[in-house]
Amino acid sequence: MSTPRYRILAVDDERNILKLVSATLKKQGYAVDTALSAEEAIERFNTSTYDLVLSDLKLPGRSGIELLDYLRSREPNLPVIMMTAFGTIENAVEAMKKGAFNYLTKPVNADELLSVAKEAIEKYDLRRENLSLKSELREKYAFSNIIGKSAVMQEVFDTISMVARSQSSVLITGESGTGKELVARAIHFNSERSEQPFHTIDCTSIPADIMESELFGHEKGAFTGAHERKIGLLEHANRGSVFFDEIGDLDIGLQKKLLRFLQEREIRRLGGKERISLDVRIISATNRDLEQEVKAKQFREDLYYRLNVVTLQIPPLRERKDDIPLLAQYFVEKLNRIEGKNIKGFEDNVLEAFAMYHWPGNVRELENTVERAYVLCPNVNINMKYLPPGLLALVESDRVESDTLNLLETEARLITKALNESGWNQSKAAEVLGITRKQLRTKMKNHNLLPG
Repeated sequence: MSTPRYRILAVDDERNILKLVSATLKKQGYAVDTALSAEEAIERFNTSTYDLVLSDLKLPGRSGIELLDYLRSREPNLPVIMMTAFGTIENAVEAMKKGAFNYLTKPVNADELLSVAKEAIEKYDLRRENLSLKSELREKYAFSNIIGKSAVMQEVFDTISMVARSQSSVLITGESGTGKELVARAIHFNSERSEQPFHTIDCTSIPADIMESELFGHEKGAFTGAHERKIGLLEHANRGSVFFDEIGDLDIGLQKKLLRFLQEREIRRLGGKERISLDVRIISATNRDLEQEVKAKQFREDLYYRLNVVTLQIPPLRERKDDIPLLAQYFVEKLNRIEGKNIKGFEDNVLEAFAMYHWPGNVRELENTVERAYVLCPNVNINMKYLPPGLLALVESDRVESDTLNLLETEARLITKALNESGWNQSKAAEVLGITRKQLRTKMKNHNLLPG
């Protein structure tokens, strides 16, 4: 027989009632412990974990209300159902005001008992899942999970920490693939709003004629096809945060309406008359130069200044090369957890290639590159064989160019040294270098070393 998933504590000073309640619940697969007093119930509560407590209101010693107070002080979300005789229903109602989930009248009806118990446990389960999910989200978007030891990223972390504690609008700028949404989520989940909703709006993917309804909602009949009321994303995010990804692509007409919301902190659904006050923090991001967009009349200046209370610039990957090995290793370990393989890391020449490459797609491109190599690699360490051909070609081109520059720099230093040692006598310098005077003059010309 499988182990019962849920455990219930039943408390009553009448043994027959406990036997009846216990038998009814056990038939439905619940594990049931019993207690004859509040003191015994407290002792069991402190040594076991329960998903529901059923308690009589009248108990010897401490009352059922006192037991309820004790349980809620230790586990505020644990559902407690009170059992009471018909003549003391007022006391049961008072218990609900103090936080009891519900009450049952004696003699307890088996169907009603099972129905109320099931409802209480399901709601408790859902709440625990929500709390667990929120805890996971806070952990996932903790500052420590934004990988970077470079000086520029340490400055970013410091700014995120300060910004998270404020209520100000934030504009995150940076190239595509630098992790702007990750930073936006870190700001939200490290703020006082972390328990409230976080919604993302991709301004590049939603057509302008749909975007207004998505943002502000609409009433039934507001337009053809509006068969019922729709609550918009801003309203859904009340007391939380909304992240506008690529805000520079927002339709110019909607920019005006977003500005009005930022000024008044109110919305009106399409087709509606009621003005709805909202408390929503706006975080936005763009890979465009919004100042230039303002000058070109493509973005409203007044909206730009409303959004740009605090600016957070995310550096491209090519400017934080010290972070590349850390990020690459992080992606490998993440894939190991998902795929179950045991790739240790990278051969040295792979990391050298990563350092030489310019990463136009930034962190997103690095993650995709690592995933491709991971999938193809049967070895303990990823080697050059599994890197994309385009990346290898560009790295090789850069290496050849770098080698050529190094040779030219070395040649210029040798010629300058020979000239200095010969008092700039070109014939003697050519003899030292083992070349003709004509060859020397050609090289001096190429290196801008000929006297003016």
